[in-house]
Amino acid sequence: MITDYNRLSGLHKVSILFTVLGESLAMSLIKGLSRTEIRKIRATIREMDEVSFTVKRRIMEEFYFGFLSEQFQEEGSEEEEGPIKPFEFLAEMTDEQLIALLANEDVPVIAIALAQLDPEKRMTILERMEPEEKGKTLIELGSLQDIPLEAIVEVAAKLKDKASYLPKPVEFSRGGAKEIADLIGEMDADEGERYMQTLQNENPELYKEVKILVLTFEDILANFPDGILRDLMNSVELDALAMAMKGVEQETVDKVIGNLPQKKQAMFEPVEGPQPKREVDDARKIIVSSAKQMEKDGAFNLADMMGGGEMIE
Repeated sequence: MITDYNRLSGLHKVSILFTVLGESLAMSLIKGLSRTEIRKIRATIREMDEVSFTVKRRIMEEFYFGFLSEQFQEEGSEEEEGPIKPFEFLAEMTDEQLIALLANEDVPVIAIALAQLDPEKRMTILERMEPEEKGKTLIELGSLQDIPLEAIVEVAAKLKDKASYLPKPVEFSRGGAKEIADLIGEMDADEGERYMQTLQNENPELYKEVKILVLTFEDILANFPDGILRDLMNSVELDALAMAMKGVEQETVDKVIGNLPQKKQAMFEPVEGPQPKREVDDARKIIVSSAKQMEKDGAFNLADMMGGGEMIE
């Protein structure tokens, strides 16, 4: 059994780390491994004796606190790498992103994340919490030593994945549902759908508010009345309109084109053959942008159009 930590090489330490975390999680936290290095780690794991609990714990502590200075390179290599820090991504996030990241998380997860922040930022986040939640979090912060280090590393991996679905720092604010909806409207269709799914899971009430205000090409076709639809489509170049209508059911295409002035109807030519999805999405974005401009100009209220406006019986 391996009981002497001081006799372990960097390769042995990382191999033990892989056995504790599992290969999938370990590889997600230790970036940049080559296939050769991974093969060496696997071979070392197969050849190693049993490892004592004390040694495993010390390696996990070394990994968690970012002091793993020996790396898993070949012996004699002069190349050096920095320490591994599973929560390093938190330092790059704004206060607003951190608040969104920790929304609806369990108190232990919030406490673990806050423990990684500098005191000033930690207090900023705590001050935004409800008094009851703040109290529970402060109590939990005092007992983090009871949480296994393996669980803490798993929390880091989970939060890092969740953080990848948040808007970029320069785009993020707490301007409410309208601003979030505008931001999602600027994303690619797949990215916007992914973010909306995350929002639905993490904050269902905010999701409902945003959903009403997120305008898509499909929403325009389904919800805009004929008069507004005619004005909107008449403001768009025919080439963009033709590309945007690619893949739309013929009945809907006929309705849209039939709404145009007769001169434009005669000039309209459908796009033939398969087209790149990116080009179709770009054309649809042009129409969505035109619709948003019409709303800014006072032509209609989007919340009313999408069924979210306040009604009086």
